[in-house]
Amino acid sequence: MRLRLWPLLSLRVELGDFILKRPMISLVQAPDGRWNFTTLGVHSEPRPTGRTRSGGGGAGLSARPGSWRPPEDRKRRGDLRDTSPRGRRALPRRGPRSGRHRRPQGALTLKGDAKVKPGDVAVKISDGSLAMNGARTLADASVRAKITVEGKEIRELIALALGPEPAIDGGVKGTLTLGGTVGHAKANGEIELMNLVVTQTRPACPEPKKRSLALGNVKINAAWEAPRFTGRPVTGSVAGGSLTTNATVTLEQAIHVDLTELALKGVAIEKVLVDFLCQGYAVTGPTDDTGSLGVRLDDLWHTLNGQGQLKIGPGRVVGSQALAALGNLARVGGAVAAVLGSELPNLGSSPVEYDSITASYTITNGVVTTRDFALSGRTIKITAAGSYALASGALNLDVGVATGRAELRGKVTGTASAPSVRVAPPTALRDVDPAKVEKGLEDLLKRFR
Repeated sequence: MRLRLWPLLSLRVELGDFILKRPMISLVQAPDGRWNFTTLGVHSEPRPTGRTRSGGGGAGLSARPGSWRPPEDRKRRGDLRDTSPRGRRALPRRGPRSGRHRRPQGALTLKGDAKVKPGDVAVKISDGSLAMNGARTLADASVRAKITVEGKEIRELIALALGPEPAIDGGVKGTLTLGGTVGHAKANGEIELMNLVVTQTRPACPEPKKRSLALGNVKINAAWEAPRFTGRPVTGSVAGGSLTTNATVTLEQAIHVDLTELALKGVAIEKVLVDFLCQGYAVTGPTDDTGSLGVRLDDLWHTLNGQGQLKIGPGRVVGSQALAALGNLARVGGAVAAVLGSELPNLGSSPVEYDSITASYTITNGVVTTRDFALSGRTIKITAAGSYALASGALNLDVGVATGRAELRGKVTGTASAPSVRVAPPTALRDVDPAKVEKGLEDLLKRFR
């Protein structure tokens, strides 16, 4: 540390150079949300200003507001740590390798670079300034800067927030403009996530159990104002189709994600349902979906809410189980003649082809409800109305199957893995034992793969 001599003659303390070598800085967030740096410069008791006399009658140093001038500050390699209530996932960061802070016209100028660890993300700060402008604390000081972010791998960094799975691989680059105050900073700019791949272990899948889904590049017109990060819009690709939405991520004790004006177009749904999720009731075909979704990431299947409209097809039902038993009933509709003859048809494992699937839906706390599900094919049409619980797989559906020869209506309950069917036979089946029809349907459910 070096003091400037001339200001001392005017009873002012000015530091010429102030050098920190390998500083260790801890950012601590209290349970009430306050950060430790917001109290910098705050005194519990007012301090006297002006000249004071020592016991020997000599003149003391003045401590008038604004009489202390910040020095040039060079920070050498160090660490920055977040010890918030989520301290188990504390974020260590490499401090600025070098930074020169000056104070022209009452403001510090900021410039430097850092490495975010874990991961390999470089952060550069330029055109920055920090000005008190009469602020009582450092938290109230105005700040502005240009921040450039670039990294080839963000997997470890994302794992701090989301845990080890699902793992998200990819790179990041972007430029943000920082503004606001130290205690309430704001930022906006453009961010691009490159070559994103989501990987997760799926116990229900045959080997390999670890499955991946490529998302391609995602571009975000980003803004940050604590505690919310927004992307308006977010654009990207998934499974050969396009994705656009407006996203809001709220970082509180739990992470909330809200997607509005969500639009999926031309998505090959089998890459998600068959290849990635290995769903037993999967379908194939190009998929369009519009709507909105909201979820809390720590309890995905019980906190999912939203609404939308879905269109799939043409395609096939290929899963080993029927979503809400509809695929199973499709086989029943094609086999009405055999049921009338009291013979169980040998349908094997061939998939059910369809021209389209359409539905409007709402999701409330993880329960999907539809009133107008319709699967349409050349020789069959299936309709359904009811609910499906994502977490438990519980079904409660009124189902209709129509073919050129007859129409069946029934009730499907139980779960997707063990559905139970109750049939209301049409007039054409009035001489057929209803229990026998139900037994035939349940046998079909067991055969459907």
